[in-house]
Amino acid sequence: MSLFVIGDLHLSLGADKPMNIFPGWDNHVQRLESAWRRLVSPEDTVVVPGDISWSMTLEGALEDFRFVDSLPGTKIILKGNHDYWWGTAAKITAWFEKNGISTVRVLHNNSYIAEGVAICGTRGWFFEKGEKHSEKILQREAIRLKLSCDSVPKDFSGERIVFLHYPPIYSNFKVQGMLDAVKQTGARRCFYCHVHGESIPFAFNGEEDGVRYQLASADYLGFKPFYINKM
Repeated sequence: MSLFVIGDLHLSLGADKPMNIFPGWDNHVQRLESAWRRLVSPEDTVVVPGDISWSMTLEGALEDFRFVDSLPGTKIILKGNHDYWWGTAAKITAWFEKNGISTVRVLHNNSYIAEGVAICGTRGWFFEKGEKHSEKILQREAIRLKLSCDSVPKDFSGERIVFLHYPPIYSNFKVQGMLDAVKQTGARRCFYCHVHGESIPFAFNGEEDGVRYQLASADYLGFKPFYINKM
């Protein structure tokens, strides 16, 4: 059994939101499905850190989630900045059950033990150039990450891995509040998404204060789920 990560699927199977207007995204759904089926087995787990569907509503995202559900493995999803369909974890889980989506789990103020590691995470916070910083949102996300990690069973002695949607480091800018929150979890690895295309060269893949950060957006990975090796 193996653990994988890939975020930013940007699916729009039930709507007209083509991604091929962006360089490198031609036939991305077919490429994603081909690589996923080649690499992932039904016994594996895949973490998807946000931006799953372009839909504004859960009902509108049904075809996207049917597609994700059809892929091998258990999928653990968290919220991205474009997941406008997102509601409470209870509402999403009930909707999955109602529509027969059986292999997708919600990561929101909770955690999962899979493939020998504790999977923790939250959306995170990052403000683009020219946007106003929100200390309130930053503190909320830090609290959610703490809640996620605090939910790991006390007797669990394995590795904790943190998953975020937003990058806590980008170019020469650091979201220190999120870096501090990740550090406080005791995790030594953190995977994040959100960064695409021409922005990828500015993404941070390296160690900061004892934590290894790595980009896992779909286009950066060539639309291939990334295998997370055991430490």
